[in-house]
Amino acid sequence: MNSKQLNEISKFLSYVLRHEPQSIGLQLDTEGWAEIECLIAGAAKEGRVLDRESILAVVSSSDKKRFAISNDAQYIRAVQGHSTESVKLQHIEKEPPEFLYHGTATRFLASIQQQGLVAGSRHHVHLSQDIAAAVAVGQRHGKPAVLKIEALRMHQQGFKFFQAENGVWLTKNVPSDLITEDDQ
Repeated sequence: MNSKQLNEISKFLSYVLRHEPQSIGLQLDTEGWAEIECLIAGAAKEGRVLDRESILAVVSSSDKKRFAISNDAQYIRAVQGHSTESVKLQHIEKEPPEFLYHGTATRFLASIQQQGLVAGSRHHVHLSQDIAAAVAVGQRHGKPAVLKIEALRMHQQGFKFFQAENGVWLTKNVPSDLITEDDQ
């Protein structure tokens, strides 16, 4: 399977496992798990050919570790980024490092300066521990900008932080006064 095919499957999995499981008649439990066989069957009803091997190839080849497979290999889930209300993933609260980073596009900077970072349709704002990951995220949306977040200071002020299985840091929102633009 070539990288273009893997990328297309990854995008499809992100769409149905994070945002629209009902689009293929898929049920997610409150932790976001879906039966792999039901995912394959639902995709087939929509004319998309998926099999267990291609799903496992996407999961194992993803450098971002967006998906997890259950210990019994019968279920799959997205590890973060959900917008569907049926999923209430329980992440363990953690103390963050002093600084975390958020990648965005320069066209969003004025809005962020006014209202800070908000989760929008997702359950959390996504932050990374390294600048390179933030740049990569920002590039997906246009000319990249990297924001430096005073995460430890936020935590000391009572903001809760969580870390997803793939290392992405999560919080509900980030006030604008704790954000500076990083020059990279």
